[in-house]
Amino acid sequence: MLKVVFASHNKHKKQEVADILGNSVELIDLEDLNCSEDIPETQDSLQGNALQKARFVYEKYGLNCFADDTGLEVEALNGAPGVHSARYGGPACNFEDNMDKLLLELQGKENRRARFRTVVALLLDGREYFFEGRVEGEILRQKAGNKGFGYDPLFRPEGYELSFAQLDPEQKNRISHRAEAVQKMARFLETYKRNLQK
Repeated sequence: MLKVVFASHNKHKKQEVADILGNSVELIDLEDLNCSEDIPETQDSLQGNALQKARFVYEKYGLNCFADDTGLEVEALNGAPGVHSARYGGPACNFEDNMDKLLLELQGKENRRARFRTVVALLLDGREYFFEGRVEGEILRQKAGNKGFGYDPLFRPEGYELSFAQLDPEQKNRISHRAEAVQKMARFLETYKRNLQK
């Protein structure tokens, strides 16, 4: 079976990704490699950060690897927080700090349109591949729900009455930005494996 490292310390994300990939690959993460380092994310784009993380692990361990970077892009804030989504509230911030800052920045603004965008960078046998997913929606005026993580309590996807944090994980996994990107990668990996077997 094809073994692939997910370059993330985030257990929530690993579970989401594992649910989507199923048994198509042997998925291991940084804990399995005893890698406790903070992987650098110093690029100015989601694609750049995802590739930087994947390359870091690939070069250090020599294993096929993928990494993702996700940004929340808010129309009224000219696409912010974007690539800075994880640290929007400051260097030592947590999810709550990020959401509080976002609500503050949107005070008095009627346009609440936003999108989540994820880019996955895959390094496979020395070659680089990219997969993107996005979901359109809007920012709520107050937090709703306690499932998920990140900005999920503030984001309501288009066509739904509930925030990401109110949806069941299975339902969120069917429509989320990360799910779309990982599903594209999963289809690619299936084709890749079939071609190897020919």
